[in-house]
Order: sequence, then structure tokens, then C-alpha cells
Amino acid sequence: MVTEIYRDAWGIPHLRAGSAAELAHAQGRVTARDRAWQLEAERHRAQGSSASFLGESALAWDRFARRARLDDTARRCFEELERRDPETAQWVRAYVDGVNAGLAEGAGPAPEFARTGLTPGPWHPWTPLGVWLATHILFAGFPAKLWREQALAHLDADAIGLFATDGPGTSGSNGWLVSGERTVTGQAVIAGDPHRWIEDPGVYQQIHLSCPEFDVVGLAVPGVPGIAHFGHTGSVAWAITNAMADYQDLFRERLRRTGAGVEALGPDGVWHRAARHTETVEVAGEEPVEVEVIETDRGPVVIGGPEGLDGDPADPLGVPVAISLRYPPRVTGDLGFGALLPLLRARRVADVDRAFDRWAEPVNVVQAADTEGGVLHRVAGWVPLRAESNRMRVVPAWEPGHEWHGRHETPRAGLTDGVAVMANQRGPAEPLGVEFAPPHRAGRIAALLSRKERWSAADMPAIHTDTHLASAGPLLDHLQALGGLTPEAAALRDRLLCWDRRMDAGSADAARYAAVRAAVVRHLAAHPAFAALAVPPAYPEVFQPWLALIPRVGFALEHLLGAEDLYGIDRPAAVRAAVEEVAERPPAGVWGDTHRLTPWQPLRPGTPYDEPALSGDHDCVLCTSGVPGLTDRAARGPAARYIWDLARRDDSRWVVPLGASGIAGSPHHRDQLSRWLAGDLVPVVTDWTLLRKETDV
Repeated sequence: MVTEIYRDAWGIPHLRAGSAAELAHAQGRVTARDRAWQLEAERHRAQGSSASFLGESALAWDRFARRARLDDTARRCFEELERRDPETAQWVRAYVDGVNAGLAEGAGPAPEFARTGLTPGPWHPWTPLGVWLATHILFAGFPAKLWREQALAHLDADAIGLFATDGPGTSGSNGWLVSGERTVTGQAVIAGDPHRWIEDPGVYQQIHLSCPEFDVVGLAVPGVPGIAHFGHTGSVAWAITNAMADYQDLFRERLRRTGAGVEALGPDGVWHRAARHTETVEVAGEEPVEVEVIETDRGPVVIGGPEGLDGDPADPLGVPVAISLRYPPRVTGDLGFGALLPLLRARRVADVDRAFDRWAEPVNVVQAADTEGGVLHRVAGWVPLRAESNRMRVVPAWEPGHEWHGRHETPRAGLTDGVAVMANQRGPAEPLGVEFAPPHRAGRIAALLSRKERWSAADMPAIHTDTHLASAGPLLDHLQALGGLTPEAAALRDRLLCWDRRMDAGSADAARYAAVRAAVVRHLAAHPAFAALAVPPAYPEVFQPWLALIPRVGFALEHLLGAEDLYGIDRPAAVRAAVEEVAERPPAGVWGDTHRLTPWQPLRPGTPYDEPALSGDHDCVLCTSGVPGLTDRAARGPAARYIWDLARRDDSRWVVPLGASGIAGSPHHRDQLSRWLAGDLVPVVTDWTLLRKETDV
């Protein structure tokens, strides 16, 4: 069978081939043609060479990628995949061959190559695994353990709960499953939206993959074969959210240099030889930088070394700072790629369930449903069994009791009144995690779904775009209790108390609330009680978002305002000062004037985009997240929206923030943006007669 490429009205690729391997080759090739620059940036990111064309701004990531051994881990995992699952390894190779076949053609119209003078580099068989690992290495938020160390050192144990957030921001993902008993068709509907950094081009690729074995539509990760996170085979569909599990550990190491290299003190009281070598990172416009790579029996050293840190050489005990990272793929040689082909071949929920038994990284909550009435709600991924202290903070490598002893069984859950909701809250994954997203998004989705007995796929966008902000309650309660305000501040208080708590782009009251909230955050963060946390330790730059005080206060504001005591801080005084400050200089316009989309790009265009106004906020179902107290601009939000209809797949819908093409100036580069902003989705088309044939490969 000749491999065929079709397109729908939105430029979304629909691929048909004679075998799974031929289809993987076509997927790689069409991805390279549509997104050559994105693939080039991801390849460099995975191997820690981004600074070679992005300059010093990318050096922090490259240092981390080299020290964490991401590329080497990907190579190891591919070698294990070849040994354990040669069919999947060959399928990945076919995808890589397709990428290499399409890169030159894709690079031609991409202006970034001309601007940088780059020529696309070759992909290796393990490069897709490196892309996957680089994308997800920080998903479990292990740097939060560094923050907890600081909070414990400068405050007390209560600070861990008070400042608990989902890493450097609370945006996560939404997903909900409505079983057939609660739909108008009698068949299930699955809907949701993954919340990630909004990138240009997007982190998800709408695609249709068809061969004699399977016919699947879904959202692929560019650079990775198959459809991992969100897919619909016609008879079964699945979706995921981040489980918020803790499965990566940080160890404080004692290192010493010897004539032979570096040694690390182990829990047996013996100094053991650590692997050590140096690597050179090229930096555009600067001198190359040498990076020392050290790996102990726990894992790669990602912070400090035998001499500690620049500017902070020793910990309070006088031991040079060196912290290693232990993460499952480095230990097991498994990234979970063995799940990808079985997912494409799935026909029923039981098939999806078995496929996710092979899932490893990252740890997700999975929902699935099939046309026979089967449903699934479970956690999937590799979480080590170890001491509770490992999950909470950095633990000493030289003390026994912190070893890994196998893996956790992944929990399962059922439905309640025919519905299951996942939004990074404490749910089935609670035994596996420490910090979870606040319950507001999950509670709001459940409340909306309870308002009527029967739902259709067409009803779901109203849930996607709900802007009610339940977390505003504690601040509004403080406002209500205030007296003795100036007339202007009293009027502002009264106006906010009458506000409908919706963060709509056109709302002047939402803008005023956000301004007061930001001022409260700044006043609290400036209090002397938090002075020691205002200057984070000299850890590498890549970890600083987890250590910055203002984001921590901003995302934990609800806890901080509601606590019985806050280290002697006069919170009513802080709220009073904030409302007086905003009343004196109120926002001139509406929420969307400052709350605007800010997509990340590895190379900014010469002419900046006029990015649009956004509704929503970090605790709304419409989760568009700025950083309260720092910026209203939103770099995180729904990286896609999907509605999977099990009654008829062509009644399903999807949308991405920009478009299917990664080439600036293409008609499909940003043609879905208006739909995404309005909460509308575009049709999922699987009828080949309704598609435009582009080429035979």
C-alpha cells in the first residue's frame, strides 16, 4: 500500500499506510515538514546544546541537561527497549528515519534556520526518548524539595503546608469522563484540556494515523511517535492528567576529590568511586563552557560538587553542597515507550488498561471509555517504594534507610453518579504524592456536571471555558471585615464584594480583584518574617522558579490568608494597605488588558505578535495562569482541548491554541487561535472522502 498524506480544512495531517512501521515513518516525515524548527529545538534541548544557537539564556538548561544525563539516559532506555521490545524499537527507528527524511524539506520555509544559520542535525534512534524525557523531567516538581528545605530552615514545619502548591505554579490539567448513563446518546464522553506552557508551535500535534492494524485520532507530542496522552480509536478513547505523584528523589552527597577522580560517601560508611567526566557546552557569541558531570550510586549530581556552590560553598554543617537526582528512567532503563503501540492497537478499555500497565514516565491519572460501556479511572506510571522522608525533602546519601525497594502498585478509582473528574487534585493518586493542586477546578467541574442529568459532546465547551474563581473567597472575606477605609477604598471594597467572581477578559471587576490580590502578595512577601526566603540559595538558575518567594506567596495566598496565624504578620493590615493602594491608582481597563497570552518560542520572531486578551485564572476551570504579584501575562494554559464522543467519533472535537503548522506565515500557523479564544473547537474528521489528498510518500 502506498503511504498517503491527507489534510483537512485546518491543515491537520491524516496519514494512511500499509503497516505500523510505514505509518511511523510517515508521521516522522510529516512532523518534520510541518515543524522542522520545533524538532530542531527539541533535539538540542534533549541533548543539552540549546545555547549553541540561543546563547547564554539557554545555558542554565544545557548545564542541567548535561549534569542530569538526559541524553545518556535516553540512549540507555532505547538500548533496553531494543532488548525487551524489539518491535517497538524498530517502530521508533522508522519514525526517526521519517524525521530525517523530512527535515531538509521542512527547514526550507522555516525562517528560523536562516536567522540562526543552522542546518537541521540528524536524529538518532533514541532522540524521541530524549525529547520525551526533557519534556517531562521537571513534571514531578522535585525542585519543590529545595523550597521545603528553605521553608523548614527559616520558618518551621507548618510552612510546608502553608506554601504547598503545584511546583512554581498551580496550573495543571482538567479531564472528565461522563459515562453512557449520563449522556444523551447512551455512550460515554471524555473531555478536558492539558495545561502546559503555551508554545509556538504548540506542544501537541493533532493527527490521524491509519493502517490495517488501527485507525486513531489524537494529540501527539511532536518528536515522539504514536499518540500517547489523548487518543480515540473509534471503539475506545483515553485521556490523562498529571497525577502529581512524587517519584524523584534528591540526595545530599558528601564528595571528595582523589588522585583517581571523585568519591562519594555511601550509606555503608564507605567512600565509593563516582563516575566523572567533563563536557563542553557551546554558547553562541560567548566562550564555550566546561561542565563537570558526576554520578554517584544514587544518581547524577545536579547541584554543586566536591567544592560546593559558587557563593554558597557549604551547608550549615560545613559540608560542601552537592545534591544528586535519582529518577526512575535512569535507574530502570525504561521510559514506558512499550505502551505506545498497544495504545494504538487498543479496541476496548481492557486493552488501554494493559497498555498503561507498561507506562513509566510521567505518572498520570488515566481515564478511558469504550463503546461496550467499559470505563477506566486509574493511575499509571513508575513510583518507587522508599522512606517517607525521601518524598518530603533532600535526604542524606550517607545515611541508610533511603534506598528504593521496588515500585508502588498504581491506585484505581471508580465513578460517582456516572462521572469521574481529574484536575490534579487529591484523588486516586493521593498515596503517591505530597503536593496537589487546590480542589477548586475539580470541584467546579463536578458541580457543573451535576446540574443536569444528560450531557452531550456539544455541551462540553461551556465547562472548558468556565471562569468562576472559587479561591477568591479568603481575600474577599478579609475585605469584608475591613472598616475605616478611605471613601475610595471603601467603594472598591464594596464593588469587589458584589463581584460575580468570574475572571472574564472583559470584566473591570476582575481586573480590580487581580490588582488587589497582586498588591496583597507583594505586601506579604515584603514582610520581615519572610526576609530569609526572599533571597534564594545559589542553586542553578533552572531551579529558581521553585525558590522565588513572590510566586510562592501568590499561589499559596489562599492558605496564607486563611491560616490561624502567619508568623505574626498582620494580614488585615496587608489587605488594607493593598486595597488603599489600588483605590488610589485603580486599573484603567479590564482583566484582558493585562491578562494576555504569551507563548514561548525558542527564537522570538523579528516582529512581535499582538497577543490576545484571555479570560480565566490559575484556579478557574479555564486555567490561564500568570504569576500573582509578578505578572498577569499568561504563559501557561490549555495547550489543547478535546472532546471524545464514543457514540460517533466524527462528533468529537479538538482545538489547539495556535494551529497545526509550525511555520510562521503558513495559513495554518495560527488559524485555530480565534476558536481557542472563544472556547470553540474544530471538527475531528475521519472520513477520507472529506479530506484533501496532499501527496503519496
